[in-house]
Amino acid sequence: MTNAITYRTRWADMDPNGHMRHSAYADYAADQRLVLLAEWGYDIKEFARLRLGPILFREETVFLKEVHIGEEIRVDSRLRSVNDDGTRWSILHTIYKADGRVAATVTVDGAWLDLDKRKLTTPPAELAESFRALPLYEAPVK
Repeated sequence: MTNAITYRTRWADMDPNGHMRHSAYADYAADQRLVLLAEWGYDIKEFARLRLGPILFREETVFLKEVHIGEEIRVDSRLRSVNDDGTRWSILHTIYKADGRVAATVTVDGAWLDLDKRKLTTPPAELAESFRALPLYEAPVK
């Protein structure tokens, strides 16, 4: 399971201040989630077949260090929580600079949407189990 992916930042990720734009952090976190889902057998085609899709209720980014064009970053995903039936979940993405320093964290809280009824739904049991298999986020001891 790929709970961490390395990327190289692109021109399109930058803002006029010469560092990565705020929304690019969320884009990398979203891409990493899609890679995980596809590894579990839930790619875009499978979601379309199931008439199911992930949705977000909350997305929060905390910026800690600047990232510049052409830098290598690593996006790591940890499970913060998932309820018993897998309908609601929370993931913490940590974005690391190449030297290991944390550049940002992106926390998302989500659920599953029935694409026909446009209502929240329970995911297939295998998908809920895959979420539970993600490494757990452990808050640092202060």
